[in-house]
Amino acid sequence: MNGPAWLIVVLVSLVALVGVVGGLWLSRTRTLARRVGSFPCVLVEMGREAASSPARGVGQYGAVTLYWWRRLSIVPRPARTWSRGSIEVLERTFLPPAPDRPQAVVARCRVVPSSGGAPREIRLQMSADAYAGFTSWLEATPSRVGKVI
Repeated sequence: MNGPAWLIVVLVSLVALVGVVGGLWLSRTRTLARRVGSFPCVLVEMGREAASSPARGVGQYGAVTLYWWRRLSIVPRPARTWSRGSIEVLERTFLPPAPDRPQAVVARCRVVPSSGGAPREIRLQMSADAYAGFTSWLEATPSRVGKVI
């Protein structure tokens, strides 16, 4: 093969690769958005010295776990998981309304990662409706009473 033929093969392969990755991302994004209990959510993890940069994603309530997926990823597993009992809302702040967006709420929470480790502080930014669902989900935890006779 001569030079131009290799260039065409490489370009076609690159376009096909971009198409496959784009298709996987679009499929994943649509699937996450359509799941029951899912909501758009921005995550900021607070460190000892400074906060991480905000990461857009999708949160989803499970039976006993809150899952959070990064928006710009094709990984099928959630990036973060927290059990319901390990989430404590410390403070909520309503952000000023924007003309083209619903009312947003930032919930400052203390969480213990499902993988274990020390408690961390995170901030979750979501719509006011999603925050209402989030607090309802947290309050709906089963009681921790022993056996019921």
